[in-house]
Amino acid sequence: MTTLQSVSPKQTGTALGGVVIIFLSILLIRQLLKQRRPRGFPPGPTPLPVIGNVLSLVSEPHVYMKKQSEIHGQIFSMDLGGISTIIINGYDAIKECLLHQSEIFADRPSLPLFKKLTNMGGLLNCKYGRGWIEHRKLAVSSFRFFGYGQKTFENKISEECMFFIDAIDEYKGKSFDPKHLITNAVSNISNLIIFGERFTYDDTEFQHMIEIFSENVELAANAWAFLYNAFPWIRILPFGKHQRLFKNAAEVYNFLLKLIERFSCNRVPHSPRHFIDAYLDEMDQNSSDPEASYSKENLIFTVGELIIAGTETTTNVMRWAVLYMALYPNIQEKVHKEIDCFVGNNRTPTLEDKPKMQYTEAVLHEVLRFCNIAPLGIFHATTKNTIVRGYNIPKGTTVITNLYSVHFDEKYWSNPGLFSPERFLDSQGNFCKKEAFVPFSLGRRHCLGEQLAKMEMFLFFTMLLQRFHLQFQNGLVPNLAAKLGMTLQPHPYLICAVRRQL
Repeated sequence: MTTLQSVSPKQTGTALGGVVIIFLSILLIRQLLKQRRPRGFPPGPTPLPVIGNVLSLVSEPHVYMKKQSEIHGQIFSMDLGGISTIIINGYDAIKECLLHQSEIFADRPSLPLFKKLTNMGGLLNCKYGRGWIEHRKLAVSSFRFFGYGQKTFENKISEECMFFIDAIDEYKGKSFDPKHLITNAVSNISNLIIFGERFTYDDTEFQHMIEIFSENVELAANAWAFLYNAFPWIRILPFGKHQRLFKNAAEVYNFLLKLIERFSCNRVPHSPRHFIDAYLDEMDQNSSDPEASYSKENLIFTVGELIIAGTETTTNVMRWAVLYMALYPNIQEKVHKEIDCFVGNNRTPTLEDKPKMQYTEAVLHEVLRFCNIAPLGIFHATTKNTIVRGYNIPKGTTVITNLYSVHFDEKYWSNPGLFSPERFLDSQGNFCKKEAFVPFSLGRRHCLGEQLAKMEMFLFFTMLLQRFHLQFQNGLVPNLAAKLGMTLQPHPYLICAVRRQL
């Protein structure tokens, strides 16, 4: 009969340490294998072991990518911690992919961050397929039916503009930060379509939600977000900005659910008053179809995405426009003269004035080009294997389109680093479109709110400059650098809006 010898704590610790070392070695080998470029994949900067090129995206990733394209070509690859990614730079290359192979580049990557936040549902981050087709079709029809397709909708935007202008007037020419008022005003245009109502500028609950949304737009492009995509196991860490992002998202979704329940009260089926009613109608009509993508969860995701997409981008366009009018008083003066000439001061500007106000149109286009509100757009993915310029791009590859590189593409823009509205005017001073102008992206996943955004920008901008002259307090120029996130926004600044003497 044999006796079992007792195992000492030291031996136990040694054994456990060996197991941990083996486990970590397996993870390391697995990660290094993931970092190997597929055969025929585009070249790119050398990645660091394990983390790849993630650290290169900490500061101004759009600028870094454009510089790398000068070394590796318009299409090159990067390793985002084991996630093989291709970067597309320049108008020609982006057009070749998003237009000539639009369906192949229409997917979204199944990144852990997107899965965590929206379960790859909703609209913006939805995988390419029936769910996306159903949700985009409903969103487009709702924008037309409840928004810009109505003759009265321009009046609703103008009415919101007046609330906005009057709120600015209360500062009596003294300095203030315009972010809060611009955000409130712009978000209300989307609110009219989604909820059928506007929110007052002192609705603290709604303002808090918008602030959280804006914070998440910044956090989603933070280094922690890229690390989470590469190493989703870091969710167990009690620290890190990804935890803040998830906490914010949960709070927003709970608030959106309450809003949806509130605005769907007294709903009459098949007589929709707004987007929420229209969505619930689709849910009812497709209740017996197990493949239908309409659900309460996807409604929450979609409402959130429409709010933030309709608010964050146009808000930042207006904030940059205000900043640059104060920075370039000579340009502002030309806009004033055009408003005085074609509108006067006895009525407010309308969309019928837009074709005549060609310098103003050029200014707004230059703000969109120069400020690059969404420099990297939303990440794409390939739906199947494809070949671009001789490179093999496997199915499911993450694709980043550097729209910043398009707007600073020297082939299409002379002196792209110069803010110059005249580049959108011909020799006779007439506005002329430019091919390499893609602030709303291209292809199947281009921004569905483009038409609405252009309406808003023109009316808000012209009504603001009809009444006010914009200037910096004591001539002090604020920080002009962009604040990095999924969108590029100005750092907070103070502006004086002085009543014009007409």
